[in-house]
Amino acid sequence: MNACLGGIWLWLPLLLTWLSPEVSSSWWYMRATGGSSRVMCDNVPGLVSRQRQLCHRHPDVMRAIGLGVAEWTAECQHQFRQHRWNCNTLDRDHSLFGRVLLRSSRESAFVYAISSAGVVFAITRACSQGELKPCSCDPKKKGTAKDSKGTFDWGGCSDNIDYGIKFARAFVDAKERKGKDARALMNLHNNRAGRKAVKRFLKQECKCHGVSGSCTLRTCWLAMADFRKTGDYLWRKYNGAIQVVMNQDGTGFTVANKRFKKPTKNDLVYFENSPDYCIRDRDAGSPGTAGRVCNLTSRGMDSCEVMCCGRGYDTSRVTRMTKCECKFHWCCAVRCQDCLEALDVHTCKAPKSPDWAAPT
Repeated sequence: MNACLGGIWLWLPLLLTWLSPEVSSSWWYMRATGGSSRVMCDNVPGLVSRQRQLCHRHPDVMRAIGLGVAEWTAECQHQFRQHRWNCNTLDRDHSLFGRVLLRSSRESAFVYAISSAGVVFAITRACSQGELKPCSCDPKKKGTAKDSKGTFDWGGCSDNIDYGIKFARAFVDAKERKGKDARALMNLHNNRAGRKAVKRFLKQECKCHGVSGSCTLRTCWLAMADFRKTGDYLWRKYNGAIQVVMNQDGTGFTVANKRFKKPTKNDLVYFENSPDYCIRDRDAGSPGTAGRVCNLTSRGMDSCEVMCCGRGYDTSRVTRMTKCECKFHWCCAVRCQDCLEALDVHTCKAPKSPDWAAPT
């Protein structure tokens, strides 16, 4: 396997177990060894020398990255929640998403972009919260400035996204820069698209000062938007991802279909078509859709026809507790009864052979 294919997802699960005390006894091992970042960085497999250097120098930043893993993994799962491949994590696979990332597909493009964006977001947030020694609020946002509403003073704590992007680029891209092949270039492109997506939603927030909030004076700062906006944006880019091939000199891409536009730095790119993810396939990293809940009335990707790949579905009656007979009481409360509700749940049938498609 090409060394670049593992990317950030090869080592992040291991990094997460080190950096999150609640999920691993490695934290206690680190304390027992005097908290040595060198001991832990040297035992995270898959890092290239540049990554290991940054890990040694900035253990606090590594911790911030590790604590952010769950956030962008959840965002990936939210975006794919109604699709056959639902960004599910594989508990027994050290690369978090398994073999699906070995294929240069749309899904790989999205995962690399959302993970790169997540690293930027986690580091930048930690900077603003004063959790990292090498950075704090954006030092460039000082003095007076102007916008469409007039003059304002920079104040508060502007998110230092430039530091987040700089560190993310140095750390995440280091492994890909060691490779000279097509997949490395694809990963670098999608990593950059992810970083740019976070900065795209940097917004200016202001507070007014003056008599009765007249806004005679304004204090403003720059803040990152909720990560959901980045996820939604990258989801749109996933749906419009552009299939590419390497150019003749091997230094860049050209579109696989000449009818499509050349990809910009904001677009996601991929080389290979995706599998259908219908059946459990070890080589493709597909868990299949057997047992997945489907929507009987939908005409979209979550419909029973599409989700179950024509295999049909099973229906079971389940009961759940819901709030009912809600009444407003003066003043100011809404009181509800607890009621049992019965509903039908539809789950995809398994294929005739439940075994993996690929031999073990």
